[in-house]
Amino acid sequence: MPESRMIAWNDGTWTHAPESVVIAEHLDATAVEGSDAWRRTAYGFIHDSEHALLAPLAVGEAMEVSFRAPWDGQFDQAGVFVRIDDEHWVKTGVEYADDHLGLGAVVTAGSSDWSVGHVDDWRDSEITVRVSRWADALIVRARADDGDWRLVRVAPFDGDSSAFAGPFLAAPTRAGLTVRFTRWERSAADTDLH
Repeated sequence: MPESRMIAWNDGTWTHAPESVVIAEHLDATAVEGSDAWRRTAYGFIHDSEHALLAPLAVGEAMEVSFRAPWDGQFDQAGVFVRIDDEHWVKTGVEYADDHLGLGAVVTAGSSDWSVGHVDDWRDSEITVRVSRWADALIVRARADDGDWRLVRVAPFDGDSSAFAGPFLAAPTRAGLTVRFTRWERSAADTDLH
């Protein structure tokens, strides 16, 4: 991967403040019960209460976030959030649902979609999610610990709009989800899909 630069935890701005935040070398964030991000599709509701710590993401840049969490509450989630506005955003990472840890992405352009696959063997790992911004796309990769990178999603994404990205977490069904974010870095975007 290209040379990277660390982003300081206090260089970002929260979309919605978590229940609590403790900053040391890492960042421990505790989600508010009921927090989530979703728009309309299948469920008929709009949730706009995720906790995302965002900094600018330009075309040609990538952002990586590493984290750990206990993964025991229905729909507990964490990863990377990329936002243009209320109607255009991507959340990608892992979500615990129906007794499985899923790796996937929600891509929203007016309405949300969701792609996901089980990664139960990642449950006790440090997970890293990487997003690369191209002129017309967002490329999402992820890995557990120092494992191989896995392509998660190639999604359309407007290269002419200002976008912001960074760590996110949400806990739609419970109080007490604390995610430990261990790394937040910026680098050049990946140049290849394969």
